[in-house]
Amino acid sequence: MPPEQVLRQTRQRNVILQELQRMKSHPSADELYQRVRRRHPGLSLSTVYRNLDVLSEQGVIQKLDVGGTQRRYDGDLSEHHHIRCTGCGRVDDLSGNLPCCIEDAFAGRSGYKITGHRLELTGLCPKCRRKKPRR
Repeated sequence: MPPEQVLRQTRQRNVILQELQRMKSHPSADELYQRVRRRHPGLSLSTVYRNLDVLSEQGVIQKLDVGGTQRRYDGDLSEHHHIRCTGCGRVDDLSGNLPCCIEDAFAGRSGYKITGHRLELTGLCPKCRRKKPRR
């Protein structure tokens, strides 16, 4: 990264990042704001949004564009995938490697040089499954 684009560490940015890294729930900006403002009541929601954008652009956090829900954020940069509940919108981590090499399979079919991928699985979380009426 060029020197003029070095990420300036502000107190607010550090608090937002620390809180996000503590959370395992992949919060929306609004959910993160509710947690962060307990420590810093003067922090605005727009500051949280702005800092999340900066942190994701710099590759410090992941911005998750999961279908049908608000944008969510992940402070865990390790290689993993996500599963989203279609009932309540909950997003959880799926760790481990894919059972087969998906990138090689699609590179051969598409002609692309694939440099990465994101995989989102969907289903019903255990809590929503218990709520569903059985037939």
